[in-house]
Amino acid sequence: MTDNKRPSPDEIRAFRAENPKMRERDIAAQLGISEAALVAAEVGLTAVRIDGGANRFLERAEALGEIMALTRNESAVHEKIGVFEKINTGAHASIVLGENIDLRIFPGQWAHGFAFTKTDGEEVRRSLQFFDKTGNAVHKVHLRPASNLAAYESIVADFRLEDQSREFIEELPTAKQADENGPVDVDALRDNWSRMTDTHQFFGMLKKLKIGRQDAVRSVGPDFAWQVKSDAVATMMHGAAARATEIMCFVGNDGTIQIHTGKVEKVEPMGPWLNVMDPTFHLHLRMDHITECWVVRKPTVDGHVTSLEAYDAAGEMVIQFFGKRKEGKTELAEWREILDGLPRHEDVAAA
Repeated sequence: MTDNKRPSPDEIRAFRAENPKMRERDIAAQLGISEAALVAAEVGLTAVRIDGGANRFLERAEALGEIMALTRNESAVHEKIGVFEKINTGAHASIVLGENIDLRIFPGQWAHGFAFTKTDGEEVRRSLQFFDKTGNAVHKVHLRPASNLAAYESIVADFRLEDQSREFIEELPTAKQADENGPVDVDALRDNWSRMTDTHQFFGMLKKLKIGRQDAVRSVGPDFAWQVKSDAVATMMHGAAARATEIMCFVGNDGTIQIHTGKVEKVEPMGPWLNVMDPTFHLHLRMDHITECWVVRKPTVDGHVTSLEAYDAAGEMVIQFFGKRKEGKTELAEWREILDGLPRHEDVAAA
């Protein structure tokens, strides 16, 4: 939808009222607006504009008590029930290391905030929703029956902005650096890859060599990365559930990465979605968005660490998995067995 056809806040609300069962993200896509613009149209009615600063929120988050934290991208929704705790804030990166709420937050990407109230019959659902400059959601916090309502109301009152307009104009996304898609020096890549001693060195290596992540795993060679079937995530999840293997599941966007560590139990497909509906962890994954899956092996001082990575058609990482591991400990043997057992891409092609 072009700017001259952009719907007004009144038109946005009218469309929403006419389509009460449509998901909010789908409404925004249908109208050609961002999700933030959809929420902004409710300001003064069911929404309040608040300070969108990540670290200011984190300073108050623990007081909310038990909440549901939601981080998503275009293809995966990651929900965790728990408490914000063990919070460390920084200018460029902040960390939440609670038992259930485990986040890596990049404050520079958080730009807009809203407190949103939704009434469903007699149930009132309250949330704090945060967006980047383009209007994409970076993180949401949904209250639960055990949440501290007074703390929520205090945050809304203290964070309330003078600007309570219903208009929301998205900034254009920043173009990615062209050198990320340049030719890969395979020898340099393999040399640097082989000398890693910690998985956290991986991003720095990519930046140093000016290589995109997917280009790196495609190029490094089968001793470090091999392609598996595009539905390997479902195979792995069912295998981990059957063996009660503890895993780590990462879903992220530019502003937030959210992590689940532990077992998965209730893994169920529904249409294009693969769902996990466990007591404190919910995952909703669009399997039809995954075009490539790779098993990736990185050297560390504790032996190699293996991950399963899924990419969409644009080359963006949809979701990433590791076996549960503590620093100084060897990777779980059963995790390696699950990944080693995944059908390889060339085996499928030859079948």
